[in-house]
Amino acid sequence: MARDPRYDFFQKALIDTRLENNLTQEEVALRLKKPQSYVSKYESGERRLDIIELIDVCKALGKSIYEVLSRFHKENN
Repeated sequence: MARDPRYDFFQKALIDTRLENNLTQEEVALRLKKPQSYVSKYESGERRLDIIELIDVCKALGKSIYEVLSRFHKENN
């Protein structure tokens, strides 16, 4: 089964948000109290986030879920 290309846009939105806030994967992981591999896995698409995890990730990135989803929507259109 082919992977939905929207996942690529979603991953890019999370990565771009992290980079724009001058955060490393390690810094985000520390804020989430998770290992750096957790951030690496969702950024690479190896792992998917559920809605609660997404809210936590957005908070760790210094953005609201609405801001990140808005970015995803703009990049996906």
